[in-house]
Amino acid sequence: MTSDNQPGKSTDNIQSLPDRFVVAIDGPAGSGKSTMAKLLANRLDMVNIDTGAMYRAVTAIMLDAGLDPSDENAAETATSAITLHFEKSKDGQKTIVNGADFTARIRRPDVDSSVSVVSAHPGVRKRLVDIQRQMGASGRVVMEGRDIGSHVFPDADVKFYLGASDHTRAKRRVKDLTAQGAAITEESTLAGIRDRDRLDSQRATSPLVKPEGAVEMDTSDLTIDAAMEKMLETIFCKINRRSGGPVKS
Repeated sequence: MTSDNQPGKSTDNIQSLPDRFVVAIDGPAGSGKSTMAKLLANRLDMVNIDTGAMYRAVTAIMLDAGLDPSDENAAETATSAITLHFEKSKDGQKTIVNGADFTARIRRPDVDSSVSVVSAHPGVRKRLVDIQRQMGASGRVVMEGRDIGSHVFPDADVKFYLGASDHTRAKRRVKDLTAQGAAITEESTLAGIRDRDRLDSQRATSPLVKPEGAVEMDTSDLTIDAAMEKMLETIFCKINRRSGGPVKS
């Protein structure tokens, strides 16, 4: 996804949002959901909760401790002991795990290749879903992941499901990882994405699906600005229907 211009904030739009409002954004890796969640939260002065980062944090903790990601008991123990929160900074949002900044650590290739295994453990999902629901219980929240609209917040005020072609998603991941100093090929990244898609969609607990009532968006050839416009239009149409008055994005 590319951007022509950075969308500006509208205080009128922000004031029109209800005190409690949940936007759920689901989709596979590289679909653009993290990018759009961050920008949307910033545009509407909402809290951005990156649930994928939470599963990545557990995975990173396990790998750093030399634990096998497929060890369900070890994964559940690591999850039960973890403390994490998201912290705003001048460089963007940070993921703080057990008091340390894990923002860069959780995006490394070793975490990429193991996070689907860790996130498939029922005990891990239950613990993190409880935390996610607590985070979104009040206030204005943009939450993105793979089971937000289908499981974590099935009653979300607005749901989106973002998708893109396999090759487009692989190119995006290579660009992101290369910028972080990782040496990785598009071929290996593509294979990893397809493997993760399979694991995420076939897992027994809360598989990746298009949530009922979600607005589906293919971001393969969509600019960030165009995606933002469509999401804002959807959100404010929802508020318009709820309030009975005209609300523009």
